[in-house]
Amino acid sequence: MTTQQTTTQTNFAARRRLLSASAGVAGAVAAMTSLPAGAAGSAGANAQPHGTGHHNGGGFVSAKDGTQIFYKDWGTGTPVVFSHGWPLSADAWDAQMLFLVNQGYRVIAHDRRGHGRSGQPSAGNDMNTYADDLAAVLDALDVKGAMLVGHSTGGGEVAHYIGRHGEKRVAKAVLIGAVPPLMLKTAGNPNGLPMSVFDGIRDGVAANRSQFYLDLATPFYGFNRPDAKVSQGLVQDFWRQGMAGSIKGQYECIKQFSEVDYTEDLKKISVPTLILHGDDDQIVPIDNSAKLSAKIVRNATLKVYAGAPHGMCSTHVDKVNADLLAFLKG
Repeated sequence: MTTQQTTTQTNFAARRRLLSASAGVAGAVAAMTSLPAGAAGSAGANAQPHGTGHHNGGGFVSAKDGTQIFYKDWGTGTPVVFSHGWPLSADAWDAQMLFLVNQGYRVIAHDRRGHGRSGQPSAGNDMNTYADDLAAVLDALDVKGAMLVGHSTGGGEVAHYIGRHGEKRVAKAVLIGAVPPLMLKTAGNPNGLPMSVFDGIRDGVAANRSQFYLDLATPFYGFNRPDAKVSQGLVQDFWRQGMAGSIKGQYECIKQFSEVDYTEDLKKISVPTLILHGDDDQIVPIDNSAKLSAKIVRNATLKVYAGAPHGMCSTHVDKVNADLLAFLKG
C-alpha cells in the first residue's frame, strides 16, 4: 500500500467516524421526538414522572397519555413559565430565559407536544391537551406563584390553562402577540380573518413545510418592511425550530390557534395580566386580538409596541425583557 493510499484510507476513516457521530446525534434527537405513548422510561434518566417536583435543569415530564413533554428549568427564585408560538419550540424564548435567569429568577419552558423535542403523538394535538400538558409540567415541578408568559399560540395555551385548571399555581400572566380571543372570522367575530387564510397555511405546511417556514419567517419578524434589519440567523433558526417538530402535530395545531374561541378563558383570568403586542403584527393583527383581550381580562394592562412585528420577542429583545422584569417586580 502506497503512502498516498494510506493517507486516503486514514482520511476516509476519520470522515466515517465524524459521520457516525453525527448520525448518533441525529438518531438521539429522532428517538427523543418519536417516543411512543406510555414510554415514560425511554426518555432516559431525565424523565420525570408526574408530580415528582424535580428541579434538575430540564428533562421530560410524562403527560396523561404517556407523551413525553420536554422542558428546560433553570435558576431559582420566582418562577417564570413560558409557552411558545407555532411552529416553534422552547428555544424561541432563549433571549428572555437567559436574561431573567441572570436576574435571579427561575425560568421554565416546554416544547408543546408535536413541536421541538417533545413527543410526536398522533392524537391529542388540541388545546385541551396542550393545557393539560402544561399542567403536567407545573405539577411535576411543583411550580407555585408563577408568572405565565405566552406568545402567539402560547398565549392561547396560557389562557386555556387558567380557564381549565385555575390560578392556584399562577400569580401573574403575560400575553405577547397572542391569538386570543379568536382569530377566525365568524358571525360573532366579523373582523376576524377568513378561513381561507388558515386553509392557505395548512396547504403550505402539507405541500412543502420546509419552504413554507423559510418564507413565513419574513413577515413573522417584519423583515419585509422597508427599513427592517434582516437577520438570516433568525430566519434559519425559525426554520430549524419548525422542522424539528411533527408535521402532523403542527398541521393540527393550526386549527387550535385559528378556530378556538378563548373568550371564556379570558374571563376567568383574575391575576394581574400584561398584554404586549406590536401594531405592525402581520400574523396576529392587534385590532382583532390584544385590543379585544385587554377589554375582556378584568385586570389587564395593554402595552403597544409601535412598528413591532409578531416575532417581537426576538426583534425587540431589550424592550420585551425590560417590560417582563418590570412586571415581575411590580
